[in-house]
Amino acid sequence: MNIEKEQIVNLVVNTLFYLCVVGISWIISSVFLFSSFKIPSESMSPELVAGDNVLVCKPIIGARLFDVFASMRGEKPSIYRLFGMNAVKHNDVLVFNFPYPRGWDKMDMHIMQYYIKRCVGLPGDTLSIVNGLYQVSGSEQALGNLESQANLGTKKSEFIEEEVFNTFPFDSIMSWNIKDFGPLYIPKQGDVVSMNRETFALYRKLIEWEQQTVLHYVDSAVYLGQEWITEYCFKKNYYFMAGDKVDDSQDSRYWGLLPEEYIVGKAWIIWKSVDPYVGKFKWERFLKKIN
Repeated sequence: MNIEKEQIVNLVVNTLFYLCVVGISWIISSVFLFSSFKIPSESMSPELVAGDNVLVCKPIIGARLFDVFASMRGEKPSIYRLFGMNAVKHNDVLVFNFPYPRGWDKMDMHIMQYYIKRCVGLPGDTLSIVNGLYQVSGSEQALGNLESQANLGTKKSEFIEEEVFNTFPFDSIMSWNIKDFGPLYIPKQGDVVSMNRETFALYRKLIEWEQQTVLHYVDSAVYLGQEWITEYCFKKNYYFMAGDKVDDSQDSRYWGLLPEEYIVGKAWIIWKSVDPYVGKFKWERFLKKIN
């Protein structure tokens, strides 16, 4: 009987040990190596469609370390990024935390709200949309899904409602839209911009996020809290993210620029794809590399 009890205890202890090892290995892998995300919509079609399950490779641009519990409490966590193999490049497909999970007036991070889009603007770029086509000053590189961009109608009344036609920064002094946008300078760390009516409209939410202080525009002057400022030095890098299906994507055209800290990693492959309507596997999409 004692031998049987010892065997049972030994089995339980060994089982718990191996379960702990598996659990710890999974956590380490999720934090430092790979994560899986399911695509819920068609905003990145045809490259990614609803029902695709994508594997995100974190070492490519470097995994993030931060206080998960601070984020859950609604606080701004300090995010440290480990060394990555490559920097983010134009046309990389990235998974990131959506920067406005709790409302449109304040940039924030919720660890359970993710988007996946294509990077069309890097820190230091000046980006425009001309007749629906993304362009970066000084570069001839094609950005995003050219076919989808070219298929946008020639007049807003032909294809889309007013509230979707108009875009960031939703300000009458610029009146940008999905066919005529910018030029928008995308700040990089250390950039200094003069503060005026236009830069206040473009960068207010970024500055407030960096400083955790309200930015005001009063009587042709800009105030950071109670301090009058004539210029601002950015502390972070930012990116412009766009969906491949340009007529049906909530992206940087509407909510603005993405902080580098919010990027989870680069989408690598589709490891599984299931039709969300009929539940059938899409075998032709299995292990498809994401371009």
